[in-house]
Amino acid sequence: MNDLLVTHDIVKKFKNDVVLDKINLHIPKNQVYCLLGPNGAGKTTMMKILTGMIPATSGKVYFDGHNWTRADLKDIGSLIENAPLYGNLTARENLQVITKLRGIDDMVIDSILQTVGLSNTGHKLSKNFSLGMKERLGIGLALVGNPELLILDEPTNGLDPLGIQQLRNLIAKFKEKDITIIISSHMLSEVEHLADNIGIIGGGKLLLEQPYDHQTDLEKLFNSTLEKAGVLND
Repeated sequence: MNDLLVTHDIVKKFKNDVVLDKINLHIPKNQVYCLLGPNGAGKTTMMKILTGMIPATSGKVYFDGHNWTRADLKDIGSLIENAPLYGNLTARENLQVITKLRGIDDMVIDSILQTVGLSNTGHKLSKNFSLGMKERLGIGLALVGNPELLILDEPTNGLDPLGIQQLRNLIAKFKEKDITIIISSHMLSEVEHLADNIGIIGGGKLLLEQPYDHQTDLEKLFNSTLEKAGVLND
């Protein structure tokens, strides 16, 4: 199986605090990889390194067989923490801003709005969207440029059951389009439906990485992995 993204011994320190300690991830092409861990485990820090938001202290990231450079960001879409929306603009207008900034034909906007289920929002301003709608619009912004890799950090946080189901359906669509997806989460029940592969991180270390067969009790595996490593689950 070919890996689209691989990390080798990624270390991240903030002053004397080691947040990530020699992390080695293997993200197979065209699959959903779920990076799981308790709050504060280092998941968001890892995502920020993969998207170029912060540098690693040491280690390497490889994308599609070569050393990752900032030029690869054109093939990587991401939603880290809150969606970067202009609240006084509509969904379409938010997308128009991004396409203009990136020099991409705005003909893609209708397709993106349809993909994320926001075609009928009309003149409604994004500041008046539900949390689920804002999340889907944020994902829509990440889709501009037709990325090979989509990185979503805690995408189900705060969503109601309908919003979570809509997000699941959306991610299933991406798999059909051969988009590789990395999702970080501490909400096991929400990712076990989606994961093809899982990584469990705790205390800044990658404790486990394996395919997920959808038969293994994910919560039991998660808790036992953290317990063996002496990491308490928040």
